[in-house]
Amino acid sequence: MKNSTVFSILILSMAFLGCSQNQQLIPKVKVKTGAEVLLDNHLQDLKNKKVGLVMNPTSLVDGVHMLDTLLQSDINITALFAAEHGFRGEAGAGEKISDGIDQQTGIPVHSLYGETRKPTSEMLKEVDIILFDLPDVGARFYTYSSTMGYVLEAATENNKEMWILDRPNPLGGNYVSGWILEDRFKSFVGSYPMPIAYGLTMGEIATMAVGEQWLNLEKEPQLKIVKAEGWERDMKWPDTGLQWIVPSPNLPTFEHAFAYVGTVIFEGTNLSEGRGTEDPFLTIGSPHMNFTTKDLEELEVKFNVQLDSVSFTPKAIPGKAINPKLKDVECTGVKISWNDNYQKADPVEFGLALLNFAKKHTHDFEVKEFANKLFGIDIKTLLESNEPLPGWEEETEAFKKQREPYLLYD
Repeated sequence: MKNSTVFSILILSMAFLGCSQNQQLIPKVKVKTGAEVLLDNHLQDLKNKKVGLVMNPTSLVDGVHMLDTLLQSDINITALFAAEHGFRGEAGAGEKISDGIDQQTGIPVHSLYGETRKPTSEMLKEVDIILFDLPDVGARFYTYSSTMGYVLEAATENNKEMWILDRPNPLGGNYVSGWILEDRFKSFVGSYPMPIAYGLTMGEIATMAVGEQWLNLEKEPQLKIVKAEGWERDMKWPDTGLQWIVPSPNLPTFEHAFAYVGTVIFEGTNLSEGRGTEDPFLTIGSPHMNFTTKDLEELEVKFNVQLDSVSFTPKAIPGKAINPKLKDVECTGVKISWNDNYQKADPVEFGLALLNFAKKHTHDFEVKEFANKLFGIDIKTLLESNEPLPGWEEETEAFKKQREPYLLYD
């Protein structure tokens, strides 16, 4: 009996190992970023050039920063440019960045997130080619696309080449949702007349911005898009096979970034959007929010999302949230879990539904002007007057047709 049992266990174990080995042989989709393609195919084109980098901590290939890899490849890096969060990721959201020196290489760092947001002629004096490799999260109010536009304008004015090392849009290339930005609400958190979620890569945004004359360009830019390889429009981030590298301190996982495109609207209210907690944008609340578990059920069913009541107290977190809203104040609210249900979910619609839920269940609910800049319409007036929010289906369909000539991927 014992021998029979041992034999059975051995057979099962071998079957399991064989299954595991077979599974490992099944190739997983692995997208190559534009940075990887550059290293594979275009390094020779950078030889004998003075190269400036607009990058941040996500500009990695095989775990090594592109700056270090390019230096090891004898590329002459002459200037670094820091957007929001800094070149090495040393700054939190909204923190101004000063000019300085990269401590690891001694190369000068020019801030593009302080008094100066557009590179000056002096900053570009020792630059022939600008390599731009900042990640997009697929949301109009994420400031890197605004930085891209300013850099492209400056490069064109100063007769410099600009190469965009393209990366997948984490939300996918087919997900388009939200209102088109109205001109009166144009700002650094909304530079282009696009929907909230536009389904474009950074390279496609640049190409469209040039073609649709969204930028102040007096001549044709010397723009090159180093395309990613293997990315298809229906892929969301988990489908790419790429590791999530934190694009900014408050988006530690793709789930946080997925929620962010909708729940960022709470930055334009007096409620906490979860900064100062371990789960920003997945944690929403206020000291004056009051609801029951039953109240959450309708939202859960409609949006295929898990919602739980939560108590939390925002705290100062160096490098992540120095002075979060409602710091040290105990709040009650909602904890969001998508549970990998990304393909059919619409986080923008969910964010607005949660906003209306919070308005109903928070007795001192307040909307600020910043909400208009985030979502691109006068949402403050609409909410305060209890008017229904307009739909966006017609304008998003028109935008999809408008963007077709600029799509770089199938």
